[in-house]
Amino acid sequence: MSSLFDLTGRTALITGSVRGIGYALAEGLAAEGARVIVNSRRQDAVDAALARLQAGGHAALGAAFDVTDEAAVSAAFSRFDEQGIEIDILINNAGIQFRKPMVELELKDWQRVIDTNLTSAFIVGREAAKRMIARGRGGKIINIGSLTSEAGRATVAPYTAAKGGIKMLSRAMAAEWAQFNIQANSIGPGYILTEMNTALIENAEFDAWVKSSNPAQRWGKPEELVGTAVYLASKASSYVNGQIIYVDGGWLSVL
Repeated sequence: MSSLFDLTGRTALITGSVRGIGYALAEGLAAEGARVIVNSRRQDAVDAALARLQAGGHAALGAAFDVTDEAAVSAAFSRFDEQGIEIDILINNAGIQFRKPMVELELKDWQRVIDTNLTSAFIVGREAAKRMIARGRGGKIINIGSLTSEAGRATVAPYTAAKGGIKMLSRAMAAEWAQFNIQANSIGPGYILTEMNTALIENAEFDAWVKSSNPAQRWGKPEELVGTAVYLASKASSYVNGQIIYVDGGWLSVL
């Protein structure tokens, strides 16, 4: 059974992976044998995350590029090609949040969230898939969605639209690329203890609401997403495609 989840010999690119969920996923896949590539726009942040992973005995590389910049993504993949680095697993994790009522929301802020959370998954996913198809041995694409892939929340309209789009982008990828043995799926995290959620975690009223509205009665931890990511990255999910798995402590089940 363990061989189903073994990622030895695979290379995984995780976007937005210098902290939070992305770093936890990089560390988790590395622990199962994958060589991981950590990513951020900032080289110093990539270097720091890379040092932590390597200090833990993991095989890791770094790649600093802006996932919303098509030319930068293309250049990064060209560098991978030149270095003989073949991406077997892609996790599109890069994301930002922006909270404001829709009637006060400016187009530039809407576009920034959509570009970072949704369009980047298309750009990076397209470049990875081109190469997976050309190599002829398939691959894995995991797009990070959210509870808001399923449920609307006030004051986060662009994030909600982007994460709903992630669910459908995964299905579109599956529809086009399953014939090439590429499995494209999503993970929908619930309320997770990350830096992006710091303001919510420190808000006593919101913290109490999260705990009271969730059957688990607590926030999730980044490492609790690792098992699902390893499953979707491994041979164990070879006939699972176009799906979204919510890791939310049961929150959606009681809506």
